[in-house]
Amino acid sequence: MSFDLPFVLPDGWEIKTVEQLIKDKIIEKPLDGNHGGIHPKSSDYVSKGIPFVMASDLHSGRVDLSGCKFITEKQAKTLRKGFAKTGDVLISHKATIGRTAIVQQNDYPYIMLTPQVTYYRIIDDEKLSNVYLKSYFDSPFFQSLLALWAGSGSTRAYLGITGQLKLPVIVPPIDSQKFIANHVFTFNEKIELNTQTNQTLEQIAQAIFKSWFVDFDPVKAKMETLAAGGSADDAELAAMRVISAKTLDELNSLKASNPEAFNKLAQTAALFPAAMQDSELGEIPEGWEVKLSGEIMDVRDGTHDSPRRSEVGYPLVTSKHITTGVLALKDAYLISEEDYLKINKRSNVSQGDILLTMIGTVGIPYLVSQNEVDFAIKNVGLFRTSEMPLIRSYFFMLLKSEQMQSYLDARMAGTTQKYLSLKALRMLEVLVPPNEILTEFNWHANSVLESIFSNVTESEALSNLRDALLPELLAGKLI
Repeated sequence: MSFDLPFVLPDGWEIKTVEQLIKDKIIEKPLDGNHGGIHPKSSDYVSKGIPFVMASDLHSGRVDLSGCKFITEKQAKTLRKGFAKTGDVLISHKATIGRTAIVQQNDYPYIMLTPQVTYYRIIDDEKLSNVYLKSYFDSPFFQSLLALWAGSGSTRAYLGITGQLKLPVIVPPIDSQKFIANHVFTFNEKIELNTQTNQTLEQIAQAIFKSWFVDFDPVKAKMETLAAGGSADDAELAAMRVISAKTLDELNSLKASNPEAFNKLAQTAALFPAAMQDSELGEIPEGWEVKLSGEIMDVRDGTHDSPRRSEVGYPLVTSKHITTGVLALKDAYLISEEDYLKINKRSNVSQGDILLTMIGTVGIPYLVSQNEVDFAIKNVGLFRTSEMPLIRSYFFMLLKSEQMQSYLDARMAGTTQKYLSLKALRMLEVLVPPNEILTEFNWHANSVLESIFSNVTESEALSNLRDALLPELLAGKLI
């Protein structure tokens, strides 16, 4: 394996292989997750425990510990390797090639890696900075070399630990590393802030969704008040309290200080019934319905063929390119315009549609917010919510809910690799509230989702600018 450096290194800068960095005691020997029979299976996953991190959990330079799978600590202790900790640099090296992250501060004793991901642990931080190393891994030079050596574009793209030992690492003096790292950190800090903001915004939307459509808090508040001998007006006030999270005194103050807001809250509370009824999903609010997803909207999936890779063309998005809130188009290979148009005759994606991962890491939804959609999909579910704007935000939050995730898990097929069929996607049992309640929910949720997309767009722009500066920094031109 050979390589050509696309620029001349400044004086005092070195190129070392990973193997040399180990011999010089600058880093530990990199390790990936456990292979073979001891590798945890999907049936081993639990709701809480030790994070079990896959390539799809690496995005925006960090590990998505909220959206990853978990295994028990007892099982983790039976594994031989793949124990990553805070400060380790992670890189994906199998199938999905070249995603990177630094393990951020977290509340776990360690995180477990799958065989898709390698950790790099620095011993001597006076010789090598972890932020610099991640930045170097992100550089176009390293990414293209990694993709070439791993056979990227094939279905079996892979560069194991033995191959990784031969990888070159540009090692500037530590002051230059820190200069590069500080420039990159400025971008990463803003991206991280956007990520944290989005997590908070999503928690707000999920809290409203759960209260209204899972726990049925406004309905139950009315029922409990009436059952205790309260009047209809008392029941409405009870619903207003749970919707607004305000006390009775606070509601009275609101009525006096802002009657318009009080009346709006009263109108929202009035939309909810004061009784429950039986359904296929158990007890639901009176007057609400249960329908199959295929009855509500057009449900399709992407191609099942494998179009040939093209030097120019359009990205082919698969399940591995969909992560929580992000569409990793940079990781998708290109297909020809002919194949793109052929796929999109049946599975054209529009702004406002919802995508859902169907194979591998199953059940991750993505709301398409781009004005111009210039990609095709493969083995990805497509819900044409662009044609159903009233239910779009509700259905997106429904797909993200714990209840729907459990529902999807129970309907997966396959043994070695789990998947959801198109038939299963069309047969999802969906609780459908009245249009008036959906309209009110949209008033709350749409602005939150728009803010989330705005932050994602800004983070992508910052990421692109950062990556454009990296080659100049690594060539020593800006130092």
